[in-house]
Amino acid sequence: MTGPGKRRVRGNQPLPVAGDVAFPDLDARLPDFTPDPGTAPLPRMLLAQAAIELRLALRHGEQILLTLIIPVLLTLLLVLGSLVATDGSSRADYFLPGILALAVVSSAFTGLAIATGFERKYGVLKRLGATAMPRSVLLGGKTLAVLGIEALQLAVLSVLGLALGWQPRGTVVGAAVIVLLGTAAFAGLGLLLAGTLRAEATLAAANLVWFLLLLGGGLLLPLSRLSDSAAAVLQFLPSAALADGLRAVFQDGSALPAQPAFILLAWSVLAFAAAVRWFRWE
Repeated sequence: MTGPGKRRVRGNQPLPVAGDVAFPDLDARLPDFTPDPGTAPLPRMLLAQAAIELRLALRHGEQILLTLIIPVLLTLLLVLGSLVATDGSSRADYFLPGILALAVVSSAFTGLAIATGFERKYGVLKRLGATAMPRSVLLGGKTLAVLGIEALQLAVLSVLGLALGWQPRGTVVGAAVIVLLGTAAFAGLGLLLAGTLRAEATLAAANLVWFLLLLGGGLLLPLSRLSDSAAAVLQFLPSAALADGLRAVFQDGSALPAQPAFILLAWSVLAFAAAVRWFRWE
């Protein structure tokens, strides 16, 4: 017979009961389910946030209108039309560098500021602020997403310009450096605007600044078309530095124009430092 605490016997060997036997080999093969909380590495967080921001931007119809449709229409209007006189060079060579600069401003400043401002209003950034993601990763992810949008913009505009007779000079590397510096400068300014003003004020200010830079910021028309006193001041605007840098590369064949690059670098450092310091989640 068997009972509590007793073993049932088979032949001369007692059979084990529950609790008597350990399985060291089986225990060694079991996975460790001990919780190990912690944040993901910063590069992984940055890339994940950039991918999400890029997908959201490409699904937004108003952003596509601002960043792609308007620059394409301006290219067709200015190159094929005769509303604005040039300096004697072909119309495509004269206007394409400024339109490329305008595309960067549209994405990195206006579109980014408006989208981020309304994310603050609707509480999206407040919820992100409650996660382990630091503020710098949010700002960096948005900037990387802008670079993805700009790659599409510049590819479309370049193909269109070449079809209209554009003959760029200089190097792609020099133009890429100017675009990267311009993107950093305007992304910092856009995030600073969106992180400090109400959404409606951000919408109005971003559109107003875009319009003013379009007309008097050296984008479509070079500063040489203005008076010397005005050009001496406006040359330090990031829009003028961006457009002048692209003109120096594509029209004059410069490898990397020093003054526009230094101006954009200074704006980038100051704008991002201010955005990181004063950006508010709500």
